[in-house]
Amino acid sequence: MGKGQSTANTSAVSKDVFTDITPICESLTEVAHQCEQNAIPISFVGTNKKLNELDPSFMYTQIIKKIILTIKFKQNHIQDYFDYCRDAFKDNKKEMEDIRRLESHYHNKTPIYWYTCDMFLYPMLNRALRLMNCDIITRMGFFICDLYRHIEQLHQEQYAGRTAADTFTVYCGLVLSTEDVKKMMEEKGGLISFNNFLSTSKDRNTSLRFAQNATINSDQVKVLFIMKINPGESTTPFASIPSISDFEEEEVLFSMHSVFRIQDIKQMDGNNRLYEVNLTLTADNDSELNRLTDYIRQESYPDEEGWYRLGSVLIKMGQSNKAEDIYQVLLDQTSDDKDTVPIYHRLGAMKHNQGKHQEALTFYEKSIAIKQKTLPPNHPDLATSYHNIGNVHDNIGNYQKALLSHEKVLEICQQSLPPNHLNLAKSYNNIGNVHINMGNYPEALLSHEKALEIRQQSFAPNHPDLASSYNNIGAVHYSMGTYPKALLSHEKALEIRQQSLPPNHPDFTSSYNNIGLVYYNMGNYPKALLSHEKALEIREQSLPSNHSDLASSCNNIGAVQYSMGNYCKALLSYEKALEIRQQSLPPNHPDLASSYNNIGLVYENLGNYAKTRTFYEHAIQIAQQSLPSNHPRLQLYRNNLKDVQNK
Repeated sequence: MGKGQSTANTSAVSKDVFTDITPICESLTEVAHQCEQNAIPISFVGTNKKLNELDPSFMYTQIIKKIILTIKFKQNHIQDYFDYCRDAFKDNKKEMEDIRRLESHYHNKTPIYWYTCDMFLYPMLNRALRLMNCDIITRMGFFICDLYRHIEQLHQEQYAGRTAADTFTVYCGLVLSTEDVKKMMEEKGGLISFNNFLSTSKDRNTSLRFAQNATINSDQVKVLFIMKINPGESTTPFASIPSISDFEEEEVLFSMHSVFRIQDIKQMDGNNRLYEVNLTLTADNDSELNRLTDYIRQESYPDEEGWYRLGSVLIKMGQSNKAEDIYQVLLDQTSDDKDTVPIYHRLGAMKHNQGKHQEALTFYEKSIAIKQKTLPPNHPDLATSYHNIGNVHDNIGNYQKALLSHEKVLEICQQSLPPNHLNLAKSYNNIGNVHINMGNYPEALLSHEKALEIRQQSFAPNHPDLASSYNNIGAVHYSMGTYPKALLSHEKALEIRQQSLPPNHPDFTSSYNNIGLVYYNMGNYPKALLSHEKALEIREQSLPSNHSDLASSCNNIGAVQYSMGNYCKALLSYEKALEIRQQSLPPNHPDLASSYNNIGLVYENLGNYAKTRTFYEHAIQIAQQSLPSNHPRLQLYRNNLKDVQNK
């Protein structure tokens, strides 16, 4: 779990003694329900916490929920989920029976009935929200929406016109980590959000028994939440559901992300492993809650709608594959050329992120061809297309074409935008990247410093785009050999990303990779190896097996092993990098030249000079086709071959 979230206790057991099978089964069902209840993710927002320092998991699940509630789901979305479950549970007889029952009777019973039913729906949704599994969350979007609307409808029926005189109390027994309890104590008076649908009871003893009977680890404590609810002050949807729920208790179900204010925390009966926490449901006029809600809206592409908006958020979260599925369906359902432009653009972005550069170029060129028919030559929308096409050319080694595209973007932006507009920063950033790849380091540094200056005027100090600028400035210093400056920039980029992105986000690989490169060139090989292995681990989780970025990680690990004298390990890593690059890059890409050169270096140190010369010659042949004649890498390859000509 991310910072500020509760950790789950999944080993709760009942301590009652039974003499016949019926209460045993009832107890096991209750315990299973409580295990999932304990696993609800919780986030804290301290009274002095800056909104741009919020826990990313809290932010993104809030955003996805808000978007899902705006989407009009159809029967095909429900059927897609049933088909997914049928495949996932094909070897489980009970779950297959439950799927058939759900499929046949979904519309005949209420969403709350299904949510509280003893089947896979509740634990699947709970786990998906806890682990931020965007694939499952999106597939279950129709159910999240139906359940939320059902709670909302019941809330209107049960609590409309209620006042402060109708204030009541509910209870919830959970297991939290000692760290989270400590945080609650430190942030008393702040906010706590339950990032799931929250089941509570009007019966204190029921909730207390749930907490007391849980088995906990040494770093966990039992907590009884006592929640004061004033229905006259809050429109947060909640509903009393004893007549609907499949559980026989005085249950009150709260909608996702219900936010409470922490009033008091104290031990119960002098037991330092059992706490009582008093909460009040936040009022609609709570200024801190309103500030939080507005910030989340601004961070979730408010100008976009429905599926498009969800796709954009998924991309921001690093969930490109799921976003691609959404956009491909939208394209299949669209016939008007004008409406296909944004879809082509987004599909191009998907393919680009997946390393499928030629497919990306095809989608981007389809998009710009339609735009050029209807827009003037300096229209900002054309700049977007030139920008994307330039990035693809940069990635496949067509640096001159990339530079032309990005300079065209800069020209359009300078004509149509104010001097501190963020699109200008993006232009300078991309021009700087191309200059790095062409070996024009002073020009690259100048461009990236201009980009950083513009972004610092517009963003909070820990915005992810600032991390990108620091990362790129670090890359230039690295290429110029000013390693201490490079390390400072890359560590600053990593620090910002740790504050603003979810764990294992692909952008972390850039930071770990670049820090590893700097340590390598400073001669600190153990730290370099550790950083590159972290980068490879994240890339293996988020990228296809033939993605060129995996080759970069293998190549860098090989370089460290080579420098440590581990030539056999280095050869294995270099050969893996070459294999991936041969599958994912054009035959004259500069990175292929680098792979051939590196394998040649290993063979030279192993004394196999015939193979050494062969690999150096391959490196030179490719570099001559893709790099300027005075490029430092081409000169290096020639010198390497010259050194072994007579061996």
